[in-house]
Amino acid sequence: MDAGTCFRATPRAGAGHRTPQGFPPARVPAARLAAEKKAAQRPLALGLGSRRSTDPIRGAGLKGLRCRKSSGTEKVNYSADEALILKQKAEDVLPYLNDRCVYLVGMMGSGKTTVGKIIAEVLGYSFFDSDKLVEQAVGIPSVAEIFQVHSEAFFRDNESEVLRDLSSMHRLIVATGGGAVIRPINWNYMKKGLTIWLDVPLDALARRIAAVGTASRPLLHQESGDPYTKAYAKLTALMEKRMDSYANAHVRVSLEDIAFRQGHDDVNVLTPSAIAIEALLKMESFLTEKAMVRN
Repeated sequence: MDAGTCFRATPRAGAGHRTPQGFPPARVPAARLAAEKKAAQRPLALGLGSRRSTDPIRGAGLKGLRCRKSSGTEKVNYSADEALILKQKAEDVLPYLNDRCVYLVGMMGSGKTTVGKIIAEVLGYSFFDSDKLVEQAVGIPSVAEIFQVHSEAFFRDNESEVLRDLSSMHRLIVATGGGAVIRPINWNYMKKGLTIWLDVPLDALARRIAAVGTASRPLLHQESGDPYTKAYAKLTALMEKRMDSYANAHVRVSLEDIAFRQGHDDVNVLTPSAIAIEALLKMESFLTEKAMVRN
């Protein structure tokens, strides 16, 4: 099924957790969370818009919703060297992908959308953001409002339906929501393709989120106070719950590793194209190794 096919779905509950078959779990660095908890702190302010839909939506799925290519027309500027490497790595990876979809997983603010668009462009794939598709499906313009008007469970039901429908398609790069990994049924859908975990230090995530505010992040948006401190504390709690799930990804892209090799102390100075190159390298390594084992 191609990316122009219409979605048709209704919400349903998840099933028991299963690790993707045939793929080894990503390796997680030891004592990561302990180190994260010692990170520096920065102040900021929290706030939430009060806009609320007046029309309850019952059982809203993706029935009749037309799947569209991302309208993200913004272009990421690469250096000549990065453009060449991206092109070469895309050519190396494509034969092994066999038109399978690629799902980017990771914490909120980890860069899944930005990096996903670069990978989609160089592979000639279509790009989709699962959060945006859920918003389309239920007719509410933001995830934060969906949480307000309905509930997190309602959002998760529709998120699972989106992933189910995407899993029947081909040649897609999908940026998933940060919590998509918590439902085992979602792994049943995503394991039909290739999953990539963008692993970003929590301190860097908290600084990114604090810089732009938390109004669009319902799981971080809370009472007023020091936004960095509260964001960091919440991110830490979320990571403790989700780390094992993220580790189910076929490929782990560690921004700490990239920064170390480039001689940087702060992962936030990395360019999206450098992260995309690392993702393609890891994809190639994983897929070629799997092909060798199969043969």
